[in-house]
Amino acid sequence: MNSEESVRVSATFWARYAKRPFDVVIAAALLVALSPLLILAGLLVKLTSRGPLLFSQERSGRDGVLFRLRKFRTMHGHHTPDPKELVPLDHPEITPAGRVLRRYKIDELPQLFNVICGDMSLVGPRPTLPDQVERYDAFRRQRLLVRPGITGLAQVNTNATVPWDERILFDIAYVRRCGLLLDLAVLARTIWVLIAGETDAIQAFESTRFAPYVEVPGDYRESS
Repeated sequence: MNSEESVRVSATFWARYAKRPFDVVIAAALLVALSPLLILAGLLVKLTSRGPLLFSQERSGRDGVLFRLRKFRTMHGHHTPDPKELVPLDHPEITPAGRVLRRYKIDELPQLFNVICGDMSLVGPRPTLPDQVERYDAFRRQRLLVRPGITGLAQVNTNATVPWDERILFDIAYVRRCGLLLDLAVLARTIWVLIAGETDAIQAFESTRFAPYVEVPGDYRESS
């Protein structure tokens, strides 16, 4: 992979100029429209378990810049999350209310404030932990060339049980193909995934129409 390949980012008008204003307008509109749901979710968290209302964690954003990601707390207040731990819906530390919030991604709604502040986008690669980013090679770092998203191409085609290296391929494809129609398709598919569940969303990257846009190094998975 040459240096030109490693920095290939979508140059569409949408990606360069229109995506950010769209994010701000839609995020603000969603916060207003969903304010009753946000209030209800907050009450459920506080009334059903002890602990803070929000879970806050440092994540790496565009170009690796750190920011605080926030979501509604879905686990018992005494639990210390392990960043490397997979947390399925039947995890014993998830509260009953948290299970509902996680299933329908309501716990992610506070990230709309991250979108308005410019830390995130509505659509993009999910923000990851700084120690994960420190282990990225040049190929994997391509997912940091755009703002991370509340939802993304990887989120509507995989789930948390799929290895990171498979999800990163979707992220890199998104970086290269970002455009209005793709963002709208991801947002629409996100609604479908929320209804049908993540299990039905799983697709192998090589079988999708995005595979031709990413030249995967031969030792990619061996180097993880």
